[in-house]
Amino acid sequence: MSSVTIHHAPIPRMKAEDRRELVLTAAMEVFGDNGYVGTTTDMIARAAGVSQPYIVRLFGTKEKLFLDVMQRALDRLIEAFDKALPGDPETVGRRLGLAYVELLNDRGLHLSLMHAFVSGNDPVIGKAARDGFIGVYKYLREFGGFSGPETETFLAHGMLINTMVGLRMTEVYGADPVAKELLDCTFGEKLDVAMKLREARA
Repeated sequence: MSSVTIHHAPIPRMKAEDRRELVLTAAMEVFGDNGYVGTTTDMIARAAGVSQPYIVRLFGTKEKLFLDVMQRALDRLIEAFDKALPGDPETVGRRLGLAYVELLNDRGLHLSLMHAFVSGNDPVIGKAARDGFIGVYKYLREFGGFSGPETETFLAHGMLINTMVGLRMTEVYGADPVAKELLDCTFGEKLDVAMKLREARA
């Protein structure tokens, strides 16, 4: 009886930049769910499917990883705004607002930014968060063509969206008529995007 040798195709190794992106994606979700203080590099390693020493080797410290997550979130925010910017100047606010809500599909983005924005007392994270927030303000003023008051209103609505996500308000959408009204007003035609968060947690 002749033996048959089976040759398995080699499993391709993940490129370093792809693995780094994998870790950042996992870290954004974990930081978003648990905050900076409540997150450990071990939690992120488990979420990313890598070892905790690998996280440390790649980013050095949890603080550095959080700063990279925050910058990644800000970069994605500006990229989304850039794509939504072309068009009628009269409706630019609506287009940017819809783009902001669509970013809820990038799980953890809004809440990781929120955790950064409430860390003003931290000498390192606080400064980076302030710079990032001011950068968004400048973008809206310079490229969005918003006035000062228009920018304030846009940012305030964005913070309301973040708060609703942080409170997991969609989980009581069908049970509390006041919550339903607030969610309907806040998300409007993009309510389905917010409701996907509830499905993802189920």
